[in-house]
Amino acid sequence: MKSTLITLSLALTSLFAFGQKQQDIESIKAMCGCYEVDFQYVETFAPKATYEFHDRYVANALEWVGLVEETPNKLSLQHILVMRDTIALKHWRQDWIFENQELYSFQGDELWNFETLASNDVEGQWTQKVYQVDDAPRYEGNATWIHADGKHYWESTVDAPLPRREYSKRDDYNVLERTNRHEITDEGHVHEQDNTKIRRRSGKDRVLVHEKGMNMYKKVDDSRCQAAADWWQENQAFWSDVRTAWGEIFARQQDLKFATKVDDQRLYEVLFPLSEELMADGSYDSEEGLTRIRETITRYITSPADTEVAAGK
Repeated sequence: MKSTLITLSLALTSLFAFGQKQQDIESIKAMCGCYEVDFQYVETFAPKATYEFHDRYVANALEWVGLVEETPNKLSLQHILVMRDTIALKHWRQDWIFENQELYSFQGDELWNFETLASNDVEGQWTQKVYQVDDAPRYEGNATWIHADGKHYWESTVDAPLPRREYSKRDDYNVLERTNRHEITDEGHVHEQDNTKIRRRSGKDRVLVHEKGMNMYKKVDDSRCQAAADWWQENQAFWSDVRTAWGEIFARQQDLKFATKVDDQRLYEVLFPLSEELMADGSYDSEEGLTRIRETITRYITSPADTEVAAGK
């Protein structure tokens, strides 16, 4: 009788975990589609009275979010901006990985430390890995999706580099501690942020100011983002090879440090023209492309041990 109860208990636990995971996957996939997006950020509180608050940031965009990779334990969502209804521009990417134990943790000044998490610490959790427009790492965080009282959300706090809206304008802080909350809504989803701008030097943090962010995604008809879907169809082979090249680097499981610029160019300023060059005649040679991509990315890695990536090692 006892063994029967134990078996039944384990079966119910397994069934509950499976149901939870399926709800998680449905919530992540619900973030795909065509969206009108409103971006709003405002600095709210500074520890020092002498701090000069920066202006509120407000912007809007039309953005396509496509599911570009799916396995039982991974979903990859690519964001692409649509401008004037006909121009597509590759934006950021987010990968969701179930019970992931490998994490790159941002330390500041273009340094990411590799960490291995205990299996018990990630049970039932999803890692959101966020990447730059050139698929370089940005930030990664773990948490459990919550499905309760009609709400579906995920929330995690991690350190990250400066956001694109500020990295070319400010140098008074070098770490953005982000609390990211992704919540599915009837109209689409909301990416809510509670951020802290930090000046990190020699392992010591000084808080400059806190910030509130609200990115509201309102779903619209998919036809409005057709330019983005078409662009991705034409360019996905190149960017798949970019992800492969980065994957080879991440698989080395070593700390990573990057140069912000090489020859006065950021990585994306080199990769985007490279994609156009390699597809100029309407075709794409993956073998040549992967070789050129590896060579390009390697130039931006300043950790000596990672130079072997140029050879695909």
